[in-house]
Amino acid sequence: MVAISEVTNNNNNNNNKVASSNSTQHGANRTAAHTHIKGLGLDSQGVAKSVEGGFVGQIAAREACGVIVDLIKAKKMSGKAILLAGGPSTGKTALALAISQELGPKVPFCPLVGSELYSAEVKKTEALMENFRRAIGLRIKETKEVYEGEVTELTPEDAENPLGGYGKTISHVIIGLKSAKGTKTLRLDPTIYESIQREKVNVGDVIYIESNTGAVKRVGRSDAYATEFDLETEEYVPLPKGEVHKKKEIVQDVTLHDLDVANARPQGGQDVVSMMGQLLKPKKTEITEKLRQEVNKVVAKYIDQGVAELVPGVLFIDEVNMLDIEIFTYLNRALESNIAPIVVLASNRGMTTVRGTEDIVSPHGIPPDLIDRLLIVRTLPYNKDEIRTIIERRSKVEGLELTNESLDFLADLGVATSLRYALQLLSPAGILAQTFGRNEIAVSDIEEAKTLFLDAKRSTKILETTKNYL
Repeated sequence: MVAISEVTNNNNNNNNKVASSNSTQHGANRTAAHTHIKGLGLDSQGVAKSVEGGFVGQIAAREACGVIVDLIKAKKMSGKAILLAGGPSTGKTALALAISQELGPKVPFCPLVGSELYSAEVKKTEALMENFRRAIGLRIKETKEVYEGEVTELTPEDAENPLGGYGKTISHVIIGLKSAKGTKTLRLDPTIYESIQREKVNVGDVIYIESNTGAVKRVGRSDAYATEFDLETEEYVPLPKGEVHKKKEIVQDVTLHDLDVANARPQGGQDVVSMMGQLLKPKKTEITEKLRQEVNKVVAKYIDQGVAELVPGVLFIDEVNMLDIEIFTYLNRALESNIAPIVVLASNRGMTTVRGTEDIVSPHGIPPDLIDRLLIVRTLPYNKDEIRTIIERRSKVEGLELTNESLDFLADLGVATSLRYALQLLSPAGILAQTFGRNEIAVSDIEEAKTLFLDAKRSTKILETTKNYL
């Protein structure tokens, strides 16, 4: 227990001058493949709108994913798996990202591709379980008594060294804290002064001190000092509301993998031999099943006490046909465990031989016993009108202007080749239009970009007709 005592002081300064400043930050946004996806685009009844949330079409698939999101929020989907099945460029990855956005930032979402599980350092089943644990969150709630406010005074009090000599020691620290409803002066233990020095706390900083442990956390600089310098590098925060001494509920979100790693990390000494031993160890080490069981016991204890809450997240595995029979067998067992996330799989294959076998041909490259466990959501190919709408919306995201003839031409090209090829021609055509001094992309720009960049069908035809090409 750390000694913290309040110092009574009747001289309260009520003349507080607060200066505010607004800093505007300008940054360039990178346009990625799924930048336009904002959600599933469902109304309050769970019905999908034709064009909403960055999606065009795929009504049935989006409504099915909406039901899945509701089940996840109700915590009735844990340990179950969904398969998004459909051809290339039909929005499977976009649906998975939309599910994560609908769930919000507090629910863990762990995306990976099937080939990521193969490593020379870690077993593939171990890599799968590691990602399983990453997709399971633990929300720890704790009520703590804290002193929070802006530092108005920071004075260390010296005392004679009890061991004799000319040196002096710090007997206690006087610190003044100010909040919106008053001020308090605290007399702190000298051990807390060390924490204050480590956090580099100065007068004018907003801090909070935990009453039980004496832990000090610097929140930021008070916004009353916002115009102190011409070039600001500090993070400015408002004056804390309420009294200086208050009870504060602190919520911390961690994953089970974070707990596994924290308990698996060996605590080496500071001597040369221990430090060299740490350097020579492999960068990645396996976490044993026994350790995970011990972590699960502690987690279960916290949940029973009401201190923590389990948050099953989403594990998204793209290109699931890349997994082999051993991983599928392990996946069956992992889904049956007491603590399991929601698993979303995606595949663009039809009847395919299961990897690691020679005679098992199964839909989507998944063994029949696992297929039986899955809720399958089908994505359909886009028609010409939907492709035209997608290209139009994508051009707005990329800041490009197209004529109606160009949109029609790209829509026809998307039907003849693929949607991805039509979208990939947008940026090159935009650069060609700028070269000719035009703001809008014309059909001639797209045709020139088409001659410069081949699609898959034309490339294959060249390879077939030209001998000794490669």
